[in-house]
Amino acid sequence: MPVTYNDLYLDARKALKGVGVEQAQLEARELLCLASGKSREEFFRDLTLYASDGAEGRFRTLLARRLKGEPVAYLIGEWEFYGLTLDVCRDVLIPRPDTETLVDRGILHVRDMPDGTRVLDLCAGSGCVGLAIAENCPNTYVVLAEWSEEALRVCRQNIRRCGLTQQVSPVQADALEPPPRLLRDFDLILCNPPYIPTLDVTRLEPSVRDYEPRMALDGGEDGLKFYRAITKKWKCALKPGGKLAFEVGYDQAPAVQAIMTEQGFVDIRTTMDPGLHWRVVEGSVEKRGEADSE
Repeated sequence: MPVTYNDLYLDARKALKGVGVEQAQLEARELLCLASGKSREEFFRDLTLYASDGAEGRFRTLLARRLKGEPVAYLIGEWEFYGLTLDVCRDVLIPRPDTETLVDRGILHVRDMPDGTRVLDLCAGSGCVGLAIAENCPNTYVVLAEWSEEALRVCRQNIRRCGLTQQVSPVQADALEPPPRLLRDFDLILCNPPYIPTLDVTRLEPSVRDYEPRMALDGGEDGLKFYRAITKKWKCALKPGGKLAFEVGYDQAPAVQAIMTEQGFVDIRTTMDPGLHWRVVEGSVEKRGEADSE
């Protein structure tokens, strides 16, 4: 029996709500657009039309995969973050709204600085943080540093997709080791590192645990391994007066503040995300004059 696109959309929305998907309406629309090859505008225009057998079959296959837990972002191969549409796959974490707070803090720090301001997105993943900075702060030069070769490939794709090849460069680097010589003299380092405690990774919801890359989630026994390493080993990559800003887990801000204090960072502050969790911890390297006067 023929079904309209609206029939498929309503059935999918109901099924997704039934398994606890919060954005069921959005996800049903995105899956149907992918299956039918339609833009969002064409989707709304054609809701009352009958779906072709091919589009219906592709849609039901995609919906079945989603209902088993596969994230919709991986199914459609892209996701929106800070106004950018980025390529994503199972080699990188899916960009999340929480991380936009880190971008907000970065933009506030560099937007009025001179041309050529240098920004490093460390543990870049898809490159979402650094690319959002570059898009909104044309005065910056941004480096995306990532250890995973697969994730670095996604960074390169997204640099091209966003049209930022003149402003953004990808570099392979291990955040747990000291920076190579070319990764120095930054005005700002932004970092969303792996921060889930190892045992807690196994307790994450299946759509995260079973599909997103474990190396981008696992922050060591207490979740703080990367914060300790980066504050100690990457401080030298900042100019005097430069700033390091981290995204942190919902309960990690006090511990990360203490780690940064121990490593000599000053003017340490925290910022809440829209969900009222302390999401960003940032601190600065003392300027030479300030350090010498003490």
